[in-house]
Amino acid sequence: MDTTLIVLTLASILADSAPLVFAVIGETLSEKAGVTNLSLDGTILLSAMVGFAVAFTTESLVLAFLAAMLVGAVVAAIVALSSIVLKLDQIAVGFVLTLLCGDLSTFFGNPYVRQPGPAVPHWAIPFLADVPVLGKILFDQNVVVYLSIVLIFAAWWWIYKTQPGLQLQSIGERPAAAFARGVNVNRQRFIYAVIGGALVGFGGAAYSLLVKLGWSYHHTYGIGWIALAIVIFGGWHPIRAAVGAYIFGGLQSVSSFAQSAFATLPTQVFQTAPFALMIVALLLVSNESLDRFFSGSPLARRVWNSLHGAPPGALGTVFEQE
Repeated sequence: MDTTLIVLTLASILADSAPLVFAVIGETLSEKAGVTNLSLDGTILLSAMVGFAVAFTTESLVLAFLAAMLVGAVVAAIVALSSIVLKLDQIAVGFVLTLLCGDLSTFFGNPYVRQPGPAVPHWAIPFLADVPVLGKILFDQNVVVYLSIVLIFAAWWWIYKTQPGLQLQSIGERPAAAFARGVNVNRQRFIYAVIGGALVGFGGAAYSLLVKLGWSYHHTYGIGWIALAIVIFGGWHPIRAAVGAYIFGGLQSVSSFAQSAFATLPTQVFQTAPFALMIVALLLVSNESLDRFFSGSPLARRVWNSLHGAPPGALGTVFEQE
């Protein structure tokens, strides 16, 4: 394959995966704190619609992304408060909100269906974009892609290298022990859930303003469920989860090439193939019965263990502070 084509493909994967990276990192932060936000699919739909509608109306991309982040934060706040204050099941509330947000995006988005609107502009970084190979892949992109890369390493650094990050891990793993050390568990859970929801909302706006320009019914349908699966696939680790997002983006690119090569097959096969393959990969990584196949070689065992990650011990549970 031509080197130029490979470079352009990798650059395209990086750009197309950027919105999913925001959603995945946002949900990782939320679940690290012990809050499962199952509303991702509806939140991404609604924030994509709101982001495009605000951009279409005001011609301001900044306001569009802020509005979408507000939508994601509000939905996440409802999930968190329903668990913390009302002691309701997070899964049930999130599922209901998914359906509600999806219907709201259809109802309020009707005037904007297939309307032309603004898009995130291309912004190459001077000098760095001229670096051979890597320059075209990493630095000849747009600001959303650059922010997604920064977010990955910022989230890793915050979770594993800072004192607040250690508190974040503790409230998701052992909230009682964290509370005994003076941490306000429920307040911290609410804050991280809202921050995670805002990042999900940013990812939703990035879809309608960067990847799938414009708005249509079910514009990002299914992406939220993939984001939830990738969080598990990545073992609740921001870098591994981001790799999962890029793998999904790569599968989508491969399906596009395959669709051109096998024109006689129905297009639906290639549109759904990345979703199916990602779920299969998730099942394989999550299957503990496969451990024995990697027990012979220390290197294989190390690689296999790196793909595993246990969920936070108190994920989805209600903590009552005394």
